[in-house]
Amino acid sequence: MPTARTGGIATRAVAVLFTVSLAACLVLGFSWWRAAGDPEVAYAAERDRALHDGRAAIISFNTLDHRDVPGGLDRWERDSTGPLREEIKQGRQRYAEQIERAGSTTEAQVVDAGLTQLDARAGKAEMLAVVRVTVTVQGQPPSTKQDRYHAELTREGAVWKLSNLQAVPVG
Repeated sequence: MPTARTGGIATRAVAVLFTVSLAACLVLGFSWWRAAGDPEVAYAAERDRALHDGRAAIISFNTLDHRDVPGGLDRWERDSTGPLREEIKQGRQRYAEQIERAGSTTEAQVVDAGLTQLDARAGKAEMLAVVRVTVTVQGQPPSTKQDRYHAELTREGAVWKLSNLQAVPVG
């Protein structure tokens, strides 16, 4: 049977635990509130968006199926902006003929990528990417090649798109 003394100790222990928990909640809440307005956090989030969108666009530009050339070229246009988009629009027929003639399917995977520059205010970024591309030609076993790219990205609304894509020579 509990005594008055053990009941008092339990009440004090609960009060101490409550006070410590409340203090922890206040400290963590204040830290979260400060971090939400921190420009470094916003910059890091923009960097992550640019890198994510850039990787996706590079995959799009290196993944094509000769059986759906219009769909692939539509993706190229969607994932590009500026001079690169204009180049795709102007050369669309030529690209379609080359892809259909090759009769190949390519599937890309970004092995590694990183931003080399980011100007979030201007909406400009640059990145380097290593891409593994598996090429399948009808009647032949798939082959794999690895390429390196330098990409320029431009933000269009909330999405980062390729404004330039150049292969980087190796060796």
